[in-house]
Amino acid sequence: MNCGTKTGMENFTIFTEFLLMQYSTIQELQVLHAVLFLLIYMAALMGNFLTITAIVIDPHLHSPLYFFLSNLSLLDIGYISVTLPKFIVNSLTHNPTISLHGCAVQIFFLIFFAGTEIALLVAMSYDRFVAICQPLHYGVIMTPARCICMATSSWLSGIFYSALHTGNMFRLPFSGSNVIHQYFCDIPHVLKVSCSEVRDIEYILLATSSTLILFCFGFLIISYTYIFSTVLKMPSVEGRYKALSTCSPQLIIFILFALSGIVTVLGPLSDTSPIQNLLISMTYSILPPFMNPIIYSLRNTKIKTALLKIIKIMFFPKKEVSGFKNIKL
Repeated sequence: MNCGTKTGMENFTIFTEFLLMQYSTIQELQVLHAVLFLLIYMAALMGNFLTITAIVIDPHLHSPLYFFLSNLSLLDIGYISVTLPKFIVNSLTHNPTISLHGCAVQIFFLIFFAGTEIALLVAMSYDRFVAICQPLHYGVIMTPARCICMATSSWLSGIFYSALHTGNMFRLPFSGSNVIHQYFCDIPHVLKVSCSEVRDIEYILLATSSTLILFCFGFLIISYTYIFSTVLKMPSVEGRYKALSTCSPQLIIFILFALSGIVTVLGPLSDTSPIQNLLISMTYSILPPFMNPIIYSLRNTKIKTALLKIIKIMFFPKKEVSGFKNIKL
């Protein structure tokens, strides 16, 4: 088995850890980076946790649409938690290393959450297609059992897809440098230091998975084409607005997720430009989970109403409520 050495002989380098990129050698700037990313991380966690809490607490949100949305928010919490906490700790401790097993865990969960999110967005588009194009059959088609089955299938497909890629990438020792020019174990940069046999099989797997992703993308395009054509035929302006308010956030999220993936795949791998690497990685590792709750809270009236109720409960204690009751009596 050959990893492409000059002598044509096996020359594997046994790595126990990788060196991640530091965006500055100045300790003060490293701390500043840690604080900035900590604020972004906390905001993303808060937004997604509030979305899940609103859906669980408010009985008006106990429907298939919001069931899938709670799954999406849970995915986003996991997705952003894979990379940012490690980067924050590394910046504060000035230790840019990550163990080989830690790198494998990062890649596994990155692919797992990303793959599951794509499958879940397809399920959500089908839900909106049935709700808008076949409203009379919605209760019969989108039963609780079917919704659970669709969500479970999305999570299981993500596990299978991730195990396939991660198992291939870490089945052989790495060759070359153990320096990764990224703040986490980014797949393209890890492949760059993998042996040629691993890269060849990974490219075949990526080509196969790209075909599946294109199929999902085609399904989404067809679904939303039918949805928008049905919406435009609605006589009521209020009905059109209500229908668009439930499906447009999903479309925006999918476009954001797809564009970030395209930037990642087509973006150049730079060993000398840390800012370029940071911007490219942020488009798909930070931006989607940070923006998703913002998109839904701004576009969905029911979510906004439920969140306002939670905020009132948090900031207005029961003492005031009991006081009003006493006055009424």
